[in-house]
Amino acid sequence: MRAIWLRGFGGPEVLVPGPAPDPVPGPGQVLIDVAHANITFVETQFRAGRTGPFGGSPPLIPGNGVGGTITDVGAGVDPALVGRRVVSSTGGSGGYAERVTVDATAPIEVPDPLALDAAVALLADGRTATMLIDAVDLRPGERVLVEAAAGGVGSLLVQLAAAAGARVVALAGGPRKVSLLPGLGAAVAVDYREPDWTDRVRAATDGVDVVFDGVGGELGRAAFKLLDPGGRMVSFGLASGEWAGVPPEDATARKVALLRPDVPPARLRAYTEQALAEAAAGRLRPLIGQRFPLERAADAHAAIESRATVGKTLLDLH
Repeated sequence: MRAIWLRGFGGPEVLVPGPAPDPVPGPGQVLIDVAHANITFVETQFRAGRTGPFGGSPPLIPGNGVGGTITDVGAGVDPALVGRRVVSSTGGSGGYAERVTVDATAPIEVPDPLALDAAVALLADGRTATMLIDAVDLRPGERVLVEAAAGGVGSLLVQLAAAAGARVVALAGGPRKVSLLPGLGAAVAVDYREPDWTDRVRAATDGVDVVFDGVGGELGRAAFKLLDPGGRMVSFGLASGEWAGVPPEDATARKVALLRPDVPPARLRAYTEQALAEAAAGRLRPLIGQRFPLERAADAHAAIESRATVGKTLLDLH
């Protein structure tokens, strides 16, 4: 089968197309014929050799999320699963390939009205966004600041927060990205590359109640200062290369809660199912900004790292 190999840690060019043995489902496993592979920012960090949640050393096939059709099952698995459209984590690797085997309990069936590519776009980002909205206990009328709002998670947070009745202030970098935000439900769209962006936010809202910090660094720390007493901040990404690192004593002094969701695996699965159901009902729309064929996985990683992408980046195999 066709696959992408990580031959060594480094720049995007270390992702090399090549053949791989066809996987065979073992006892308790299913075989998925992959139509779309998910790419996350964390995967670009892993490829570069930075620490993260994925283990393993090159050579390996990267990729932690796929969508496709179950085409075979191993011993002890219900054969009725064959033919079902599913999305699934791969356990950390193996996703950039035409076929992958996973534990039979891992896949999540895709609701019929939902396109498979949309489901793959929601596998990781939909779960994260749904979890974060739940974690902050969002209330109607609250003022919510979403960083990196044109990204995969951010674009979903804007939609979910607006649907919950919040007044959403969305931040993105550059006019092209900012122009997308009102269509997602943002009441205020601000370019954080402008030096006066915090003044613009405060003029529009007189402060905020919730910050979804997907960038970290100086941007995250500046967003923290916009929170009013009783506010909540949840950090879930470090697109800047570092966490916001707000000292707990500063949060206490400002009467702001710094939230760190700790969710068991079963609950994470439920969040994914919830995101898929919302999308199937037409209430949540993943923003798929760019697609690449499998062989161009290196170009996909380079695009993500250049910050030129919007929404979700997928590898298309069919």
